[in-house]
Amino acid sequence: MTAIVLDRVCVDFPIYDSDRSLRKLLFRSSVGGIVRNDGTRRKRVTIRALDNLSFELHEGDRLGLIGHNGAGKSTLLRVMSGGYAPSSGAIGMEGEVASLLSLGVGFDVEDTGLENIYTGCLFYGMTPGQIRQKTDEIAEFTGLGEYLQMPVRTYSSGMQVRLSFAIATAIEPDILLLDEVLGAGDAQFMIKAQQRIEQLMQRASLLVLASHSTDTIRQFCNKALLLRAGRIEEIGPVDSVIAAYERYVAAA
Repeated sequence: MTAIVLDRVCVDFPIYDSDRSLRKLLFRSSVGGIVRNDGTRRKRVTIRALDNLSFELHEGDRLGLIGHNGAGKSTLLRVMSGGYAPSSGAIGMEGEVASLLSLGVGFDVEDTGLENIYTGCLFYGMTPGQIRQKTDEIAEFTGLGEYLQMPVRTYSSGMQVRLSFAIATAIEPDILLLDEVLGAGDAQFMIKAQQRIEQLMQRASLLVLASHSTDTIRQFCNKALLLRAGRIEEIGPVDSVIAAYERYVAAA
């Protein structure tokens, strides 16, 4: 059974050398989380990026995360992906998880494109047999042709994005975590990338999508969660949560 369960999850980021009044003022005015004292003798300042989050998702759920920049959307995705450990609380994940939060993870620029396809797929949890089955399809999707025989250090930044995107989206996850800020190169390739992302979202048993686009949330999600300063402002039906978000934006 595919599921995600969060129980009173908090994430704190320590801020070092934070005794300067100007630094404190800047943090208080610019970050989305909560600036707080961690209670130690050193009185270290921390940013509470996520504050006491509890909810459950099950197979068939498609949750859209909305909120202003700094509200905690990307932090929440990284906690669910295992990239960040909660400072307190617990998180349970049942099912194979794939996160498209950044591209090019694990790349070795001295290796060829084909070699990076292999190591990149290993990073995403594929077996050697699965990689052999996927390699030709990944190579074709990149459109890089003979460049795949060359070291990645010879690639342009756009070519590296094509390769890393093709690898990252070759997965077949139960749970898909997706940040819309993921870039995919030039305009022509973006059309292919958008179609591929949509197919991936449709195949996943459970989706968590962070987006500033309410139209995207309405298209792909059946639930929404509004974050504000790392806290759950509202969670529930998409239209109800988007209405709450729009009221919040209008009042800001």
